[in-house]
Amino acid sequence: MIRLVFIDVDGTLHGPDGVPDCAWEAARQARAHGLRLSLATGRPNTGLSLDYARRLDPDGLHVFHQGALVARADGAPAHAVRLPQTAYHRLVDLARAHALPLEAYTAAGGIYVERAANDLEAHERLLGVPFLRADLQRVAFTRAVIRAQWVVRPGPAWERARAAVDSQAAGSFSWHLGTSPATPGVLYASLLERSAGKASAARWVAQRFGVTMRETAMIGDGANDLELIRAAGVGIAMGNAAEEVKQAADRVVAPVDRCGLAEALEGLWRGR
Repeated sequence: MIRLVFIDVDGTLHGPDGVPDCAWEAARQARAHGLRLSLATGRPNTGLSLDYARRLDPDGLHVFHQGALVARADGAPAHAVRLPQTAYHRLVDLARAHALPLEAYTAAGGIYVERAANDLEAHERLLGVPFLRADLQRVAFTRAVIRAQWVVRPGPAWERARAAVDSQAAGSFSWHLGTSPATPGVLYASLLERSAGKASAARWVAQRFGVTMRETAMIGDGANDLELIRAAGVGIAMGNAAEEVKQAADRVVAPVDRCGLAEALEGLWRGR
């Protein structure tokens, strides 16, 4: 029996036109039928994603930053995995050398950047929270940086930067690649401490609620959801998901803009 459901945001809860009303009604019904709901997103614990967490389950624990942080619905950190500091400083050096936008995220919810860029501004609007301008090297000395994220468009400059990361600091990080239908053509390439991830964070949440992973479900659409779709008792792919995600899932539902999330949640509580 499923007791805890993890839900991705971009491409699952949030579609090209925002969050459809049917998703919130489905969440209300799922909670009424005894399901706990938890975001499992690459987004930070601030701005619109925190609003989503409150609406999804105000009493829940929610996974942010691809699993580097578990926070309550008020944004307060419950569990965080900090980036290795020396390796993080190398990332900042590489971002500067290749002139590619890099974001630094802290457990307290701050998002820091060093320079303006069109894709960063679009991402800022998508998240609904202002970015802070700062020297990224200095940020790590005063705050707990839990995630670094490149906001790029695939191409030679990005490939060179990624190869440099893999050769200089690969042993310290794990890659988590994602996209959003709201920002077509943009790749969000996150680096977390190697032990962090959606699956490990979900296990932490499940343990706190006294739930086994066999009693969990994960609903998602992207490659960054695969590890949790495979680890959960039931893995569900959205109709707009990548083919590899659909192949890994136990079920496939309608796309995000056709109430696929509502279909998934109803199927779970009716099957209890």
